[in-house]
Amino acid sequence: MDIGCRMSLSILDTPISYLDGAKDKYEKALAEHTKFGMYETHKSHVDHEIFDRDTFGLIPILRRLKGKAIKQMGSSGGGNHFVEFGEVEITEDDEQINLPKGKYLGILSHSGSRGLGAEIAQYYSRVATEQCPLPKEAQNFAWLDLNTHLGLEYWTAMNLAGDYASACHNDIHRRLVKAVGGRVKARIENHHNFAWKEIHNGKEVIVHRKGATPANENELGMIPGSMTAKGFIVRGKGNPDSLNSASHGAGRAFSRGECRNRFTQNDIKKELKLKNVTLMGGNAEEAPMAYKDINEVMNAQSELVDILGTFQPRIVRMDK
Repeated sequence: MDIGCRMSLSILDTPISYLDGAKDKYEKALAEHTKFGMYETHKSHVDHEIFDRDTFGLIPILRRLKGKAIKQMGSSGGGNHFVEFGEVEITEDDEQINLPKGKYLGILSHSGSRGLGAEIAQYYSRVATEQCPLPKEAQNFAWLDLNTHLGLEYWTAMNLAGDYASACHNDIHRRLVKAVGGRVKARIENHHNFAWKEIHNGKEVIVHRKGATPANENELGMIPGSMTAKGFIVRGKGNPDSLNSASHGAGRAFSRGECRNRFTQNDIKKELKLKNVTLMGGNAEEAPMAYKDINEVMNAQSELVDILGTFQPRIVRMDK
């Protein structure tokens, strides 16, 4: 449902020591300039170019959703979505990142296309089940042919939702940089929960990545761990056996339901203290222990990506 859910990392020129020396300032910035869930929105809204696009006027559902999209710009979803300050370490030279090896202060966010994407997905999923009658057990396999009006309409709406997700991240990072100071030296972004037209084995196909992210040759990406575990800055190898893909994160070891029964706030506090991480919001469903060991995950996909650096979370903001 969360079309174009996205990772976005900004690497700043601010000394990493500021995260400890001016910790209150960074906590205050996250408290005042990030919004989460269905109801929190910013008082002021940026006049982003995406709202000038003709697409919003061409498709009825997009016309209806434009107001909500403007209102939710620069906000994040609930669940496993987050915005955090942390320590970036560049360990390998890369012309695209174009930064010397070393440590930097970074902003990392994980969120998607908000109510816009969710309602687009719900609407066209319903339309697909009506257009493509299947037995009850197989209804979720209903499709819209891209050679039809409705198929093209969905494809257009989906791509707008992906661009909107990117615009939301840009606004989140813009607000935070304005609040804490510093200059962005590099930006790394990558989608998941999205579909791409690609050529594989000499044929144009649609590749949908859920729980996966593009890892085309020389393509940069960010693969997070958990609220306490390091994430990894990566460069794709373009491995055809994985359809040029890699994992989009560590992946869950326990379901959300299991986490509620298994982990207490005390368990989470102990893990946060051990890893020197400050958490604002969050709940047992997103406990650090809910996720697989990111180091094992990265070792398992060494044929898919090269590791260029890491991001260690220090101050994490999530939905309550």
